[in-house]
Formats: sequence, structure tokens, C-alpha cells
Amino acid sequence: MNEDRAHARRPGRVASIRYGKANVTLYRTYARPLSGLNPIPESAFTGRNNILFGADVDVEVFGDNFLPAYTRGDNSNVVATDTMKNFIHRTALEFDGATLEALLHFLGRRFLETYPEMQSLRMRGRELPFPPARVPEGSAGFGASAVLFGENRDDRSTATLHLERRDSGPIVVDHRCGREDLRLIKITGSAFASFLRDDYTTLPEVRDRPLFVYLDVFWQYADVADAVSPDPARYVAAEQVADCVRVVFHQFVSMSIQHLVHEMGQRLLERFPQLAEVTFEAQNRLWDTAVRSESNPKLVVYTDPRPPYGSIGLTLRRD
Repeated sequence: MNEDRAHARRPGRVASIRYGKANVTLYRTYARPLSGLNPIPESAFTGRNNILFGADVDVEVFGDNFLPAYTRGDNSNVVATDTMKNFIHRTALEFDGATLEALLHFLGRRFLETYPEMQSLRMRGRELPFPPARVPEGSAGFGASAVLFGENRDDRSTATLHLERRDSGPIVVDHRCGREDLRLIKITGSAFASFLRDDYTTLPEVRDRPLFVYLDVFWQYADVADAVSPDPARYVAAEQVADCVRVVFHQFVSMSIQHLVHEMGQRLLERFPQLAEVTFEAQNRLWDTAVRSESNPKLVVYTDPRPPYGSIGLTLRRD
């Protein structure tokens, strides 16, 4: 009783708690192949064999019953984060799905079914891509190796699912899917002009310029079941999203990065009616001009720019 009164007199009140394990890497061999996707005109991606399925997974758990661990050092309800790591590795062996979202859903449900101490949890995953090497196939030319893979450090898929315990079983209450770390340079076909000018403005207007952007794209489904269903007919593959974004950048003459990401978002909502929302986080990483040819304006040497850089954000929600 005296201890409880002492705690009651302390100035800080716990507003929220969470804990978990981050960067749990796994490389699962021979996962279910991804096939049966709905094709779109901007992408040749139709699926992947998933012979090597890599992911970097975070798990965060929530629950008021973990509060004594914070306030009194009572760990009797605490599932150790090392246990979480082992659970992810062992449970991933049983995974029978083909997508990152399905993996997170599978792991999240199994956590809540196994540990009643967890009231809810947030699963986040990042793809660790290892595409197959291209190898000779006799008279057929070159094809994808079934045994040799190379790490790809380019853009990659991400997903986040928040699951809660309910009487009927675990359900997804929030989600976000994405494609991160796109880096795209367009040599011509972009502009930035007619912007507000005052005494602080030194930037010249440009009617045609190269444009280099760092870009992350995120989306949410109208029905999250489409993201985790074993039937991929309404699944939105991040590879298709990335291809669609690239094609719009290729085709569209933009007046600004704001103009560009708006067109990208409209195209994605047109191509994927199952999506409720798309979000863009972009950075203007346009190179500085080092040397320009006096005889041929197309011949230019560029160099990396110094900081700072422009940042642009946009969210489009379907009407």
C-alpha cells in the first residue's frame, strides 16, 4: 500500500507503452510463388517464383498488462524480445503465403493466438530483395537461375499491419503498404517556372530541366482483406506500383514535383480501384551543373548537390 501511494505521488503519468524486436531478418526458401495478378498497361510484372523470400521484420506489442514492468520492474507478463525473434524465425517456416503483407498477417495472428498477454501488435516488414541471376540457357539465350541470386539494394517493398485481439479472433485495424527508395532521374521533360518571386528569390525559372527525385509511395486498401488474401486477384504488387510511377514520370511533362506526384497518384487510383488512398513523400535531389558545353547544350557534366533539398508530400483519397 505504501509503495502504491509513493507511485501515486510521482509527477509522471504513463500515457502509452510499447516494446518489441526490430530488424529480425529472415530468408525463407521456396515460399509459395506469386501468380494470378491482375495486369496493368504500365508494368510487365506478372509475379515471382519466391524461391528466395527475404524480409526484415519489426514487431511492437501493446497492452496495459505490461505496465507493471515499467512501474515496478515486474516482468511476469513480459514476453522477452529474444523470444519474439525466435518465434518469428520458427513460425516463418510454416508460412504458406506469397507476399510481404501475407507474411506479416500470418505472424501477427500467430503472436496473438499464442500470447494472451498481448492485446494488440504492430508488424512492419521491409523486403530484402534477392533477384535471380541471369544465366545462359543454351540455344534459348539467357534466363533466370533457380539457384543463384544477387542482393538488390534498389527500391523495395514495405508493409505495416496493426492487429488487435477481438472475441472473434485477431483482426487488422490499420495498415499501410509501400514502395520505398525509388531514385529516378529524367534528363528532359520537366519544368519549374512562374513561381512566386520576391527579394529573397534567386532561383531562375526553367522551362526544361533534368529532374532527379527520391520517392517513397504508400497506399491503403479500401478493404484490407485484399492485401492479405491467398487469392492475389485484387492484390496490388509493389513492383507494379513502382513500374506505374516510372511510366508516368517518363510520359508526363511536369511543371513541378507537386504536379508530377499528383499525376502519379491519379494514375495509381485509376489502375487500382481497390485502393482507397495513395501517399507520396518526395525529395528534390536535382544535380548541380558543373560544366556545360559551349557548342552543344545537350553535353553537360553534373555533380551531386549540396544540402538542403526540397521535400514534397501528397495524399490522395478516393472520392
